[in-house]
Amino acid sequence: MRDLAVLISGAGVAGPALAHWLARHGNHPTVVERAPAIRPGGQAVDFRGAPQLEVLARMGILDAVRQAQTRMGDIAIVDERGRRLSRLPSEAFSGEVEILRGALSRILHDAAPAEYVFGDSITALADTGDGVHVTFERSAPRTFDLVVGADGIRSKVRELAFGDTSGRIHHLGMYGAIFSIPSTYHLDHEGVMYSEPATCATIVSTGGRTRASLDFAAPPLTYDHRDRAQQQALVEKAFEGVGWEVPHLLGRMRAADDFYFAPAAQVVLPSYSSGRVTLLGDAGYAPGPGGMGTGLALIGAYVLASELAEAGDHETAFSRYESRMRPYAAVCRRQAQGADKFLVPRKKSQIWRRNQMMRLLPYMPGKSLIKRMTERAASAIDLRSYATH
Repeated sequence: MRDLAVLISGAGVAGPALAHWLARHGNHPTVVERAPAIRPGGQAVDFRGAPQLEVLARMGILDAVRQAQTRMGDIAIVDERGRRLSRLPSEAFSGEVEILRGALSRILHDAAPAEYVFGDSITALADTGDGVHVTFERSAPRTFDLVVGADGIRSKVRELAFGDTSGRIHHLGMYGAIFSIPSTYHLDHEGVMYSEPATCATIVSTGGRTRASLDFAAPPLTYDHRDRAQQQALVEKAFEGVGWEVPHLLGRMRAADDFYFAPAAQVVLPSYSSGRVTLLGDAGYAPGPGGMGTGLALIGAYVLASELAEAGDHETAFSRYESRMRPYAAVCRRQAQGADKFLVPRKKSQIWRRNQMMRLLPYMPGKSLIKRMTERAASAIDLRSYATH
């Protein structure tokens, strides 16, 4: 199939990657994004394993990603007075190539010949059988051959096309906030991390930016995902009374212009598609923190566009796409399980045991074992070759 008009919701990572491959196969992608522009900054994301690096190479962006990589060093685990207790070794936890999410989004955007519509969002979808009639918040209605939701774990496309899927979002027991702060901590491609029961504060410096992460254990919370002040109030409540640099970080959080807040969660759906609408990346199969979601999304974009190019109809393409991606997504979800127990232990004794394990890790075979396990999971898909038109 070619000459398809495809609407993609979301200009983060998965959306521009799909736009790139759709255009290479002779289709016409349009990307709609609620934000006014490509979002800068964000957390560091990494790629590991042969298939994830190979998909970057096939896109022609591997060199650009390597040039923009963080070259992150170790993260020191410290006590309340800043004294070093142990460390998280970068070679075990940062993948083979690590890059800031905003930098990756920019590279993908520049590599995707597509129509971009920023500052707008989808409000309604009507699948007519021959196409999908789309209503937007600001733009005039349009009809597309296909619609793809690449709009994250709170996907509006998923809500419109699949109905209530809240029961398919599996909470992993924690939330996280990330934001930029002034570079006053004298860090250079390294980080520091401090934990108290059910909370973890991390400061890292990469690529000329210093960022803070505030993660905390919590059951599912009710809040408006567009209300920044409400989200910051949740963070402040979770970190009330926590020591070290946390009071200063909370003050910086209110002033940050790139504050981002999200739950740690997984999406497990019985189907990735509904009629002429399908889902990509976190919208369809979010694995959660540590589940290599960025690499999973980029491989998903490659497979979806390529199956559409080979198939004679979208039903066949969507079915093949799902059959190839579902087992890989399941492996990535298993990789993410237990992240809360490592990052935000609930008890002081659990924090102590984690720190001791990290202190001994450089002298144990476990260091290479962790790296091998994550690379094995990242490589759990055969990245077959497809012809491009």
